[in-house]
Amino acid sequence: MDKISFFEKEYTYIQNEKYREDLKILVSLLPDYFFLVPASSTGKYHPEFSLGNGGLVRHTKAAVKISYELLNNDVIGSQFSSQQKDLMLISLVLHDGLKSGLEKQKYTQVDHPLLVSNYIKDNKDKVTFTDEEIRFICECIESHMGQWNKDFNDVEVLPLPKNKYQKFVHMCDFLASRKFLNIKFENNDIVE
Repeated sequence: MDKISFFEKEYTYIQNEKYREDLKILVSLLPDYFFLVPASSTGKYHPEFSLGNGGLVRHTKAAVKISYELLNNDVIGSQFSSQQKDLMLISLVLHDGLKSGLEKQKYTQVDHPLLVSNYIKDNKDKVTFTDEEIRFICECIESHMGQWNKDFNDVEVLPLPKNKYQKFVHMCDFLASRKFLNIKFENNDIVE
């Protein structure tokens, strides 16, 4: 499986070439299941385009596309630097990379944002991101679930988004999960 090829379009959204190459390395290390499973293990929490085989990839592409469009809007995007935009886009590509756990589980793992964050930190020797860049990416990923940050016993396991970067990443993921969306895909790519 050529994992890197799944996000060819999304890499072009990232301005910093070094960041693009680092992202490709991290994508190549994601488990195979990420590229095959639906975005929702039960089908209850995501729109139709993100269900079925490859649905999690399509959800990820939708979140990244929403982010890209908003960041290119002068009113919204002007509050972020080019570096911040790139790092938020990278966060969105990776945010659900371990959604079903380190080893594929039947259901979504509540702590999957922490699993992805740890996976990035564990592989920092394979990329050129600085410690500050890794911290930025990981904090955006760790808080991407927003208000859905508790386990089934109502115990808070994930942080809430605190700053504008974390809130932006959460918003893009949240919007990509809305059932009223009808994004058209062809061969797992968004039809423009």
